[in-house]
Amino acid sequence: MDILRCPDCKGELELEVKEQIEGEIEQGELNCGKCAVSYPIEEGIPNMLKQIQR
Repeated sequence: MDILRCPDCKGELELEVKEQIEGEIEQGELNCGKCAVSYPIEEGIPNMLKQIQR
């Protein structure tokens, strides 16, 4: 977690765990306190790609 930064503003990310199995995070979010963007974690994989708004 120390090396992960928000791709938008380079701010620190906070981890919010929603589901954990055997010590591995399966579902959750990485939240940026600086720019208020959230990145989902699904099936243990964080999606830190910028979301396209349509």
